[in-house]
Formats: sequence, structure tokens, C-alpha cells
Amino acid sequence: MIKQFFLSVLAILVLFEEWLWDLLTVFGQWISRLLHLERFDAWLSQAPPKSALVALVLPLALVTPLNVGAVVLMVHGAVTAGILLELAAKLLGTLLVARVFRLTRPALMSFAWFALLYEWIMRLLRWAHALVRESRLYRAVLAFKETVKRFFREFRGG
Repeated sequence: MIKQFFLSVLAILVLFEEWLWDLLTVFGQWISRLLHLERFDAWLSQAPPKSALVALVLPLALVTPLNVGAVVLMVHGAVTAGILLELAAKLLGTLLVARVFRLTRPALMSFAWFALLYEWIMRLLRWAHALVRESRLYRAVLAFKETVKRFFREFRGG
């Protein structure tokens, strides 16, 4: 029973993070088109490895003060405000990191340590998926994810 509970929690976390990453990547592309950032995106996708690494770290540096602020709010009794700030920080951070990573991945992979870290994270995700793939909760969340994706495809007109 405890194992099933932890597998269910793992399924929710893995799928939510994946879904959020996918959704925010699409949203980031939309914002980029809306703000006419094509030249910046082209420059970033051709950035040398060290510049790509700096570009990936910048969103984390931007969001970290928001995370600290959220904890401070919660410690001082403003739990709802702290949770909302943390959610906003998570969304903003994931949006920016997903966008930058998509554009800089080839340059980042030229760092051996980064490629190893990336492969370790991917192995961890494959392991988590293998653990939870057969659960009813996983299938329910996956069906919900597909419904949301369909909605956004239809909303965008394509």
C-alpha cells in the first residue's frame, strides 16, 4: 500500500513536470513569435558553449530570489502567498529554462559533464516511467494530458 502511494506520487510528479515542460516550451515559442524574437533565438541557438551555459544559468538566477521570497512568506505565516509565488516562480523558471535549453542543447552537450548529467537525468526519468507506467493513476494523468494537448492544438487552430 505504501509502495503504491509513493509510485502514485512519483507518477504525478514525473508527468506534471513533463507536461509543464512541453506546455511551457510551446508557450515560449508563441511568446517568441509574438515579441518577434526570431533573431535572438537564432543567435542563441548558435551561441558558443560557454555563452549557452550562461544563458541556461540566467533563468535560474532570476527565479532563485522568487523561491527565497516564497519561503520567507511561508515562514512568516503568509502560506498562500508563498505557495502562489513559488508556483509563479516554477512556471517562469520552467518556461525560461525549457526555452533556452531547446535552443542551446547542442552547444551544452559539448561539455562532457553536462552530457553526463543530462544522460543521468534521462536515465532517472526512464526509470521513473518504467515504475509508474502500469498504474491506473499514470494512465488517467496521461489521458488528461492528451486532452489538454488536444484542447491547445484546437485553440491554436491546428
